Amino acid sequence: MITKNKLIKTIAKPKINVITLGCSKNTYDSEVLMGQLRGNNLAVEHESNSLNKDDIIVINTCGFIDNAKQESIDTILQYSQLKDEGKVGKVIVTGCLSERYKPELESEITNVDAYFGTNDLQNILHSLGANYKHELIGERLLTTPSHFAYFKIAEGCNRPCSFCAIPLMRGKHVSRDMNELVNEAKILAANGTKELILIAQDLTYYGLDIYGKRNLDELLRRLSDVKGIEWIRLQYAYPSGFPMEILDAMNERENICKYLDMPLQHITDNMLKSMRRGITKQKTIDIVNEIRAKVPNIAMRTTLICGYPGETEQDFEEMYNWVEETRFDRLGCFTYSHEEKTHAHQLVDNVPEEIKQARVDAIMELQQGISFDINQEKVGKTFKVLIDRKEGDFFIGRTEFDSPEVDNEVLIDANSGYAANGSFVNVKIDRAEDFDLYGQIVK
Repeated sequence: MITKNKLIKTIAKPKINVITLGCSKNTYDSEVLMGQLRGNNLAVEHESNSLNKDDIIVINTCGFIDNAKQESIDTILQYSQLKDEGKVGKVIVTGCLSERYKPELESEITNVDAYFGTNDLQNILHSLGANYKHELIGERLLTTPSHFAYFKIAEGCNRPCSFCAIPLMRGKHVSRDMNELVNEAKILAANGTKELILIAQDLTYYGLDIYGKRNLDELLRRLSDVKGIEWIRLQYAYPSGFPMEILDAMNERENICKYLDMPLQHITDNMLKSMRRGITKQKTIDIVNEIRAKVPNIAMRTTLICGYPGETEQDFEEMYNWVEETRFDRLGCFTYSHEEKTHAHQLVDNVPEEIKQARVDAIMELQQGISFDINQEKVGKTFKVLIDRKEGDFFIGRTEFDSPEVDNEVLIDANSGYAANGSFVNVKIDRAEDFDLYGQIVK
């Protein structure tokens, strides 16, 4: 009797593929979404290149400035095209762009299955056949290396900055409960996270809405007490009303990094006033000096905008000279983006794009030289370094003075010693470039 072998066909199980665009707050939101999906026993991946015809694509978009909006639109079009070709099943869009432009997107890109905003987590879950599980608060599926995590302590912003569309997309400031945050830090630490990077639209506003006072210093101390957390880093601190007691906590606790990201945006009084920053040039200079006096070895990062409406050559030169005098450890600079429904949109966007870009280039060239000089001062010194990854012949890590992706890196010759990802090692710096340090592991 002849028997035929049965051909067993393996059917790939549909998965949810989450694509994240934009800033670290979006990264955090995607991780929370994926944690909830995994908690509902659904197959979920982050930015997988392996696509099946039944896969569901969730795109977490950014709508902050023109370049970010264009990237989000291009990504939506890319995956909606794959849907039309039968290569993926559904396309769902969420995040800042769809919060801000949902009606326009629905009319222009019609083959997307659903659009959601920034506060629609439960609705997204329901659309995917999942339920929001309160017991999963604090549980996330990290997209970063497990040894560091972005840690969002608040949502939204109450600041009136004229150029910024974030309140339109994220709403008013809402602080997260301190006990909930400490619990989340404990969960992360138990899973191997050693560095918390605190993020919000404005860290320094934390607590005002739920505790009646700025409470970031207390949160820092409580997070500092979590066993296993070796670094706590502060990003997005607003200068006006800056709570100096944060610096006391920084001095008291070794695991609070001597690092502060404070976006200052500009320095001339007329630009700061038009930007509605609630601060003057002199007060800005005073606060930077006071921070450096209280924490002498602190690394300060800032970001600036070039080409804001009405910015004259004199305004730019004044900002350039101030950057030269202040010597920030880290600095980013961006061209002004004229955003609908912001206060500044009423102004005439009168600085040509080529002049905006030339001013950005000039500031960044200046900062390159400042960074080179500051790095030369580190040669011969030994620093505690957290290893992020191995690339080619180098282990690559960071000092406490550097955030991932945006700041300097330390390169260690892999042939001269071994360092595991996520481990701390002491590195003696033997040479330095503009934005990189090179060194050897020492005991």
